[in-house]
Amino acid sequence: MSHVVHMLWLDDPDVRAELRLRLLRVLVATNLLLGFLYLSWRYTATINWAAWPIALGLVVAETYSYIDAWLFGLTLWRLKQRGEPPPPPSQATVDVFITCYNEPVEIVRETAIAARDIRYPHRTYLLDDGNSSAMRAMAQEIGIGYLVRSEEWKGKQRHAKAGNLNNALCQTNGEFVLVLDADQIPSPDILDRTLGYFADERVALVQTPQWFYNVPPDDPLGSQAPLFYGPIMQGKDGWNAAFFCGSNAILRREALMQIGIANYVRDLELRVQRALRTAETLLRRAVRQAQAVNNGAALAAINDLQAAVRASRRMLREGRPIQEVTWYFQQRAAAAARPLVVEDLARLRAEVATIPGLNEDEDLTTNLSRSLDDETILHELTIRERSPLAAIATVRELLLAVDVDRSDEAQPVMPLATISVTEDMATAMRLHAAGWRSVYHDEILARGLAPEDLRSALQQRLRWAQGTIQVMLRENPLFIRRLGWGQRLMYFATMWSYLSGFFSVIYLAAPILYLIFGMLPVRAQAEEFFWRLVPYLITNELVFAVAGWKRATWRGHQYSLALFPLWIRAVISAIGNVYAGRPLGFVVTPKVRQGGMHLWGQLRLVRIQVITMALLILSAIWGLGRLALGVQTEGIPTLVNIFWIGYDLLMLSVVIDAALYQPEEQEQSMAADRGFGAGPIPTPTEGGMGG
Repeated sequence: MSHVVHMLWLDDPDVRAELRLRLLRVLVATNLLLGFLYLSWRYTATINWAAWPIALGLVVAETYSYIDAWLFGLTLWRLKQRGEPPPPPSQATVDVFITCYNEPVEIVRETAIAARDIRYPHRTYLLDDGNSSAMRAMAQEIGIGYLVRSEEWKGKQRHAKAGNLNNALCQTNGEFVLVLDADQIPSPDILDRTLGYFADERVALVQTPQWFYNVPPDDPLGSQAPLFYGPIMQGKDGWNAAFFCGSNAILRREALMQIGIANYVRDLELRVQRALRTAETLLRRAVRQAQAVNNGAALAAINDLQAAVRASRRMLREGRPIQEVTWYFQQRAAAAARPLVVEDLARLRAEVATIPGLNEDEDLTTNLSRSLDDETILHELTIRERSPLAAIATVRELLLAVDVDRSDEAQPVMPLATISVTEDMATAMRLHAAGWRSVYHDEILARGLAPEDLRSALQQRLRWAQGTIQVMLRENPLFIRRLGWGQRLMYFATMWSYLSGFFSVIYLAAPILYLIFGMLPVRAQAEEFFWRLVPYLITNELVFAVAGWKRATWRGHQYSLALFPLWIRAVISAIGNVYAGRPLGFVVTPKVRQGGMHLWGQLRLVRIQVITMALLILSAIWGLGRLALGVQTEGIPTLVNIFWIGYDLLMLSVVIDAALYQPEEQEQSMAADRGFGAGPIPTPTEGGMGG
């Protein structure tokens, strides 16, 4: 009887979720403790200073991995599994936005028809950034709205998808907005299953998973992300840090407009602050000029204006309106300039009188007018010492030049962030910083189309990584005071993961350097090293196994290491873009397979990985050969490094699978079956999800 009660108790999903969370916390705590003990030992007793470059590099890489384990563990610590969603409101107004840019019309048509047929009352709009006549005709044919950029966008920055959505937000008025990519076929009940969360008036965002119908079970391109669209997003949800992923999400218009206006005000404040800092520099230079000629009146005026700059900056810190600050400064500048005007005109009249060729009987205006046509006289005027009045005028113009209308932009207010090509994460971070809440609803409510060739998949991942690093460099969550510390770490965890490429190089190089050159980074007995490291690695794998229970996460593990050249390129290019203005070369991910590339062309896309695999194999052969011939007498270190080479080759082999991948005809013809009426869709916990 007790056995039956026990089984019934475990059949309760809430009980299972609670037990799983407790087990995860025990494993996370154990893993972090073992990692701390291992790293403490590594730093204090094992660094081989005779091979210090690789020795220090390896321990730094292990430290990076340990910090990553902390961030992953904290994410899982508050893993939230929501049950049934609340019922939807009866009379909410919803706009469904389908973003597109030069995708095939037939792919967009399927999405548009499914969006139009969503059961909850709504209005559907096709946001065509390609302004295609074929798209316009299709939208009219199926009876949905069609939006393109307004005239204000001509000649202005377009901001890719963020600009497209911002343009649409200014032309529509629904309380809520469902955002869909051009290939994401929504379920008819997607709004019924998500709108209920907005009964909480502080909820600004409900994100659902992205799932791709055209991915085979082994997922050679690593398109599915069951670990991310599962325990990772559930964990972020527990910290109120689940973020917008670009599609399959519903957003509250009021929240978007609020952060758009707040960012507009913040941008103006920064421009005024920069103008005031520049003004301080100009005024210090003017002081030196006035002191050089002992001009007391000019010094008094400039000192007064310097005091006005300090007062203006203090007003900004106090939160005074920008208009009040700029008006105050203009008034002080005009007052400071008045006593100099008469003096300056008198000095100018005296200087003009000393220039040869001018007629003393003519008035000042006539002489100045005539001097503009005489190159010699004009030169004499321009080389004379500049009046301090000019500096004051320049400072006044600095603040007048602050562009309240943001004439460099099509819209003064941009609800979605435009600081990155991943506008979704940046927007969500601003929403959370403004006090809004988000929800991750772990139910697949849309079917998408994943890249079908290696080149497209790499382009997509490069854009994601570049955009994430852009956000880290421009609005680092660690320094946004209005975010909670948990939210800061959850956002930073995603950004931190893209730095792994640099440390992967160290992990891959270490066994090669030892087997070929004898550079051993660790000074310790092999047995002691083994017993300190292995428990840490085992508990780490157990954390991933329990977190990703019934989810195929192996592909994700492989690609996290195998794409190390891409992650390095993303970081370097994002730094160049943010600090040097170099373009990223943004490319929209193709929705159909890109042809025209043979096997060698595919392999060239991952040539660094292929070369690395060749070096690993050669070093393994070299090491085993030296061991067999008796040249190398220490067998255990050699065999340990051979083991790591085998692991590295297994991880890197995924790029070979991706290069060889050719979709079967059945997979390529699934478009007719990708609607939600075509059959059952797997839940996120089913093994059909790739990793």
